[in-house]
Amino acid sequence: MSTLDRFYPIFDSAAWIARMLPLGMRLVQLRVKDMAPEALRAEIRAARDLCAAAGAVLVVNDHWQIAIEECCDFVHLGQEDLDVADVPAIRRAGLRLGLSTHDEAELERALSLAPDYVALGPVYPTILKKMRWEQQGLARLTEWKARVGATPLVAIGGMSVERAPGAFAAGADIVSVVTDITLNADPEARLAAWVEATR
Repeated sequence: MSTLDRFYPIFDSAAWIARMLPLGMRLVQLRVKDMAPEALRAEIRAARDLCAAAGAVLVVNDHWQIAIEECCDFVHLGQEDLDVADVPAIRRAGLRLGLSTHDEAELERALSLAPDYVALGPVYPTILKKMRWEQQGLARLTEWKARVGATPLVAIGGMSVERAPGAFAAGADIVSVVTDITLNADPEARLAAWVEATR
């Protein structure tokens, strides 16, 4: 059984995290792209402190060196990030590690590194970014869960409150979401609905 929360939102700023933490989220990823190094460090530091004060788990996307230097405790790497990351250094620093997967080869690679979770996506079509993979579907979640065993499985891509029960039933331990909250007309209400649906 995963010790991580079943609801895993992703935000691109500490300001978003500060806005949403009071609503009860316990696991959150900071995914920041295209920011100057010192501003990026300040953003990660702010998110780290906000989450520590709220008792939430912060996962830093991609920027593993800063995560180590700023004493964060969790990092997420995509497959491209994994090509250049120093995984032994991440482990030596005591950080937990989550990895993205999209196909069999990536899953094998991920499992060889004994990650703290494996993410599969996109489960449904997503508007977040262009991907070379078609939607994976719920059957692939079931297949992946059989392969990863006790390792927590994160479903990401096109997820919504309405689709979450199907993802959990198919084998996902955790459901991750970005635009379903950030593009919602009432992000706070949507996040509250997620918390209610996953607790």
